[in-house]
Amino acid sequence: MNKTIAMHSTALSLGMLACGLVAPAWADEPQSCETVRFAEVGWTDITATTAMTSEVLEALGYQTKVDTVSVPIAYSGMRNGDFDVFLGNWMPSMASISDPYIERGEVDRLSANLKGAKYTLAVPQYVHDAGVTSVADLDEHADKFESSLHGIEAGNDGNELIQQMIDDDAFGLGGWQLVDSSEAGMLAELRARVTREEWMVFLGWEPHPMNTTFDIAYLEGADDYFGPDLGGATVYTNTRAGFAEECSNVGSLLENLNFTLEMENRLMGEIMNEGSDPREAARAYLQENPDVLDAWLEGVDTRDGEPGAEAVKAELGIDA
Repeated sequence: MNKTIAMHSTALSLGMLACGLVAPAWADEPQSCETVRFAEVGWTDITATTAMTSEVLEALGYQTKVDTVSVPIAYSGMRNGDFDVFLGNWMPSMASISDPYIERGEVDRLSANLKGAKYTLAVPQYVHDAGVTSVADLDEHADKFESSLHGIEAGNDGNELIQQMIDDDAFGLGGWQLVDSSEAGMLAELRARVTREEWMVFLGWEPHPMNTTFDIAYLEGADDYFGPDLGGATVYTNTRAGFAEECSNVGSLLENLNFTLEMENRLMGEIMNEGSDPREAARAYLQENPDVLDAWLEGVDTRDGEPGAEAVKAELGIDA
């Protein structure tokens, strides 16, 4: 573009802006970034983090869409372009599901959004006190456990790891069965059994209100399957390939997201135990803890190019 054309173009744009004919400057993203599509897998921790992120995005001027699907569908959906974001990539337990997509360049793994989590088999504390402290102790008490290992929904990574233990006849568990259920179904079964002080071994994790609702203990010895430190886990944000570059403003927010065990335990407790709507619980948490927004919104603008932190706090009714 030569200088004469550029000058005329600039003058025309300024004149149109003065007349209200030019749209405001949008964040440097294509129109396709206006709606951010989340895959949510029915786990209350991911429900909570997705709700908080959705609150922030909508306060920035974006629209959000959340679909609850299984873990395999979440990944195939990101590969196929049906979903943009998944906040629940638990590692290393989910490696067998997520890594092939990432290695093929079909899904991107962004920064960690939660550290210090854990994910492995657990029992009620009274079972632990009776001597079942390791997965190696389970088969000795097969009758009391009805030779059953209780998981959550079919196809999730934890169930796959339990099934692998059975298939490998690890710790003598070859004759046991995996009980597929759901997070809510497994916890209902746990509640019923704890009331009667019956024995049960189940998939446990933190953050989760099960850690305060029930007196439970995690089993040692499953490092080869769930990883060391009782399935010590880091949770990552995943996106469809290229999303963080294509939608760079949203990408900056996603890279900045950092949740804590305390934050998630509180929100999950409100959602599960008090019946709070996830979005309402998320909004209340952010209103009461506005400092988290400063870190999340560093370098992030609204959809129309204004400073993000100021706009989000104003939308949430937080005093600057």
